[in-house]
Amino acid sequence: MNIGDTFPNFGANTTVGPIDFYEWLGDSWGILFSHPADYTPVCTTELSRVAKLVPEFQSRNVKPIALSCDSVASHQGWISDIISYGNLPTDNPFPYPIIDDEKRELAHQFQMLDKDEIGKSGLPLTCRAVFIVDAKKKLRAKILYPATTGRNFDEILRVIDSMQLTDTNKVATPENWKKGDSCMVLPTVKDEDIPSLYPNGVEVIEVPSGKKYLRKTQCP
Repeated sequence: MNIGDTFPNFGANTTVGPIDFYEWLGDSWGILFSHPADYTPVCTTELSRVAKLVPEFQSRNVKPIALSCDSVASHQGWISDIISYGNLPTDNPFPYPIIDDEKRELAHQFQMLDKDEIGKSGLPLTCRAVFIVDAKKKLRAKILYPATTGRNFDEILRVIDSMQLTDTNKVATPENWKKGDSCMVLPTVKDEDIPSLYPNGVEVIEVPSGKKYLRKTQCP
């Protein structure tokens, strides 16, 4: 899949029961993130971190859903370890589903396998894939990490903030941008349109080429 492609629908068994991905997503954005296996150290830290960040995802209208190449029964047992590791509340259900991909059908379909990392069964482990899907079911971003490297979910939230901002404003976000920081004016914006599009003004950064393409504005 390329960015901008329609993300394919699928059915799966999960820790909250069978789901149809499109129906589960509804009018929300979604983040699907995969894991090599249950009861593994890096995965446990990651799922715990996402559980803590669920309010942040909800505030952005994003639903997280995990995938691991083990059964729902295994996931349910593993959840206790995830909760314990993260000191998460025990009086509420786990805040997002985990997909049963024991047969590795989705791992193959979405090309998530890391052929350089072989598990106990002799099969390639699932890499740490991230797919961000918008409310129109379009793939907006994908990130692939090797199985040995845990993800930075603050960075994933930053990417979502950037995409949701730039969907509705004629700006792009520079390196290390965070919500509220200055943005870059799109190169396609003509000078005569600047006053109406950027009421707080635009700063042109001088460069040796003399070209006026580096234009900054306040975050809309």
